[in-house]
Amino acid sequence: MNEITLDWNKYCELARKVSAEGCVLLKNTDSVLPYKKGTEIALFGRIQNHYYKSGTGSGGMVNVDKIVTIPEALKESGLVLNKELAATYTEWEKTNPYEEGVGWGKELWCQKEMPLTEDFVAHIAEQTQTAAIIIGRTAGEDRDNGNKPGSWLLSDEEKQMIKLVRKAFKSVTVIFNTGNITDMSFIAEYNPDAVILAWQGGMIGALGLADILSGTVSPSGKLSDTIAKSIEDYPSHKNFGDPLRNIYEEDIYVGYRYFETFAKDKVLFPFGFGLSYSTFSIKPGKFDFTGTKENLKVSFSVDVTNTGSVPAKETVQVYVQPPQGKLGKPLRNLIAFEKTEELKPSQTQTLKFSIDWKTFASFDDTGLTGNKSCFVLEAGEYAFYVGNDVRSAPKAGSHELKELIVTEKLHQALAPVVSFSRFKPQEKNGTISLSQDKIEAVKPYQKEHRNQFLSKVKAEYDCVKPVQGGNVQLKDVADGKITLKQFLSYLTDDDLACIIRGEGMGSPKVTPGTAAAFGGVSPHLKELGIPCVCCDDGPSGMRLDSGVHAFSLPNGTMLACSFNPALITELYYCTGLEMTYQKVDVLLGPGMNIHRYPLNGRNFEYFSEDPYLTGICGGAMISGLHRAGTYGSLKHFCANNQEFARHEADAVISERALREIYLKGYEMCIKNNGAKVIMTTYAPVNGIWTSGNYDLDTLITREEWGFKGFLMTDWWAKINAEGEEAGHEDFATMAKAQNDVYMVCPDGARNEHKDNTAESLKNGTIDRAELLRNAENIIGFALNTNAFRRIAGTVNKVNIINRQDSSGGESLDNVQYYRVADDTRISLESAQTKKGTTYVFGITVDMPGIYNVEITAKADQGELAQIPVSVFFNGILCATVTWNGTNGKWNSKNMKALLFSKHSVIKLYFAQSGLEIKDIHFTFKEPPRPLTDF
Repeated sequence: MNEITLDWNKYCELARKVSAEGCVLLKNTDSVLPYKKGTEIALFGRIQNHYYKSGTGSGGMVNVDKIVTIPEALKESGLVLNKELAATYTEWEKTNPYEEGVGWGKELWCQKEMPLTEDFVAHIAEQTQTAAIIIGRTAGEDRDNGNKPGSWLLSDEEKQMIKLVRKAFKSVTVIFNTGNITDMSFIAEYNPDAVILAWQGGMIGALGLADILSGTVSPSGKLSDTIAKSIEDYPSHKNFGDPLRNIYEEDIYVGYRYFETFAKDKVLFPFGFGLSYSTFSIKPGKFDFTGTKENLKVSFSVDVTNTGSVPAKETVQVYVQPPQGKLGKPLRNLIAFEKTEELKPSQTQTLKFSIDWKTFASFDDTGLTGNKSCFVLEAGEYAFYVGNDVRSAPKAGSHELKELIVTEKLHQALAPVVSFSRFKPQEKNGTISLSQDKIEAVKPYQKEHRNQFLSKVKAEYDCVKPVQGGNVQLKDVADGKITLKQFLSYLTDDDLACIIRGEGMGSPKVTPGTAAAFGGVSPHLKELGIPCVCCDDGPSGMRLDSGVHAFSLPNGTMLACSFNPALITELYYCTGLEMTYQKVDVLLGPGMNIHRYPLNGRNFEYFSEDPYLTGICGGAMISGLHRAGTYGSLKHFCANNQEFARHEADAVISERALREIYLKGYEMCIKNNGAKVIMTTYAPVNGIWTSGNYDLDTLITREEWGFKGFLMTDWWAKINAEGEEAGHEDFATMAKAQNDVYMVCPDGARNEHKDNTAESLKNGTIDRAELLRNAENIIGFALNTNAFRRIAGTVNKVNIINRQDSSGGESLDNVQYYRVADDTRISLESAQTKKGTTYVFGITVDMPGIYNVEITAKADQGELAQIPVSVFFNGILCATVTWNGTNGKWNSKNMKALLFSKHSVIKLYFAQSGLEIKDIHFTFKEPPRPLTDF
């Protein structure tokens, strides 16, 4: 056991650097930015006092002690705020409070703005000539953005605010605190001097923004997405949001691959674009093309010189333009990038690149080149472009392949089972135009693939026969006394049924208030020394529904816009240490899906429209977590590109688009960074729900990529066998597909979920060998986790220093759980109800369903007193109930709660002092309706 120190100050410093480097400066007329120290700023926009640290849902529900506001950050950076304007906002908010939204996915996209008059704005402008406007947006899990005012578009109030401020002030900067790109057409209409995309930087993200505004740091962020002139210009626009079937008609032409090939005139800001306070010279050297036919490489160096007057960083981006050939190709593909160190004026840094040609091969899914189901490099000229965004990068070298090269032979896998048309370029006289290519449906085939590999599985595991007795422990495998397969022989059929059940949410077998426990979830599995491994949401920091505070991190979009994977790795090493401290073993992130369309609510969790940038950023996160002895789960595997109807909508995608765009980042993280955990999605891809999709979970992931970890489902996912309806109980199909763990069940030891594993073993529809394979994946992973090291006494001890968190910062190992039947009353008399405090406890319900929840309390004050209490179930705000003074008499408040999980962590937050709380009473009302009803 080693002792490791997590310095909270360093953690904050790294997050602040990422936040600053992720900010993208889109416009800076006449260098109005940065502001000089001491500049007085008139700060408009009510979100200034309610900074969005992240998007919503499981990827953003991090309890924090404090979120730094933009005014606080600006003052810390030596800037001054107009006091009258700030006071006006404070006073207005007393009668117009921030609206949290009650329930899952019920948050507002934006908050109501304070109405402004021309006279008032002119009055403030008489006091200062400099104005900044904050525009805030959120969206998230189960909550797509809308092509509406107040979401993708500016609201009428926001337009009026910008119009009035622009008219009155000499200098106007518009700052977007948002998870994803939004409509930028307002720039042409209102002509602000500067525009910054500040994203959602976590709990201290405002400090990174202030570093940019004050000039402490020169902006170096680059767009990870293309900003088009209108939402209708995105190629996926007409195919987004269908409740049943989402056709990926644009195929591989996502983002800049589409715009640079077919629609350059539709772009406002190109992929990779971002201004600096300095200027740079980017000079590529000679290109060397080396290697054999099977191992071609292109190598070159680039000299980057700071030709401006302030220290700054620059990102060099490398793109390839392949020949159109028979397959057709985008005119630009990002194949490498590198960020400089901070260069002083006149300083030069030489960056070196060596790129394997295999990384930009094309997948032939129809056999046009005569090499069906292969990655190929077609003959012709390959041109390489080097610069600081996709549009401005000039041609720097080229090489001609004399003949086609097959770089990889694969299977036909995960092919579409319905016919559709997809985009394809047509070249005539050197001009590229958009045409269509018909993709024919294939017959159902996944059962065949499973049967083809079944004999191999049986041969490997049929020698593993169950044995009786013995004092075997998993530690014996770690000590080299027995092999893992010998250990598997001690697993009974009941063990095999239990071990594929994840338990949660809020399972008391692991850290309270986390997402799931898996592994040693039954008494016998525990006796064998198999640990309960703890999973927790999510990519923007740990979600601890016990109320424990955690570090809230910059969102995925911001991480990608930093173009700084080394910095991301350092940040997530700190996160890994924080996880170790809280006994969390697997973080449910990074989010790896592609920004196919700007309105996907979950884009804030994901990185980019580009698969290469996605793979690099996700890999950087994984490397940081691994360095700390923890793990991250790649999610959501794959094509989770809309939240609407996310449990049902079938993604119809060509094999080529899957291989080149939607699977590429996952493949990179597995091959380059050793990722060990994957979470599948809720929805089907090409007709089969991913939780039981053999081609996705076994054929591609394990047979082709060599993945050696384990897969889990998303929480309460559906499963279907080929050609059958989807449901929640077909664990046999899940296991056969080698999706190893179902997340989540009420109890891992007992079949309360009514899964079909034991029944399928008896009737022969699943082979014991397949379940042994799942068990080996799970246990083999668990052997290398901190959960196992805690049992063995070898886990590193993490000490946290310099943490200023005043409440909720310590680990809660022992949350009190109470069993709730159909009519249960729990005493709350021990709760401390002082203003700003929380009271946390857990419940285990016998019957999941809809409950009436009654809380009884009293207050000695008179009737005009108002004492609100917010009630959270598993981190989700169920209700805020308010007691007036009761003159010392007991008074009850009622609410309805959906308790769909066997275990729940309940948090009561007391916003005011003066309440004496007696008890909470649960009464069962009705069985649960589908989650989509809530």
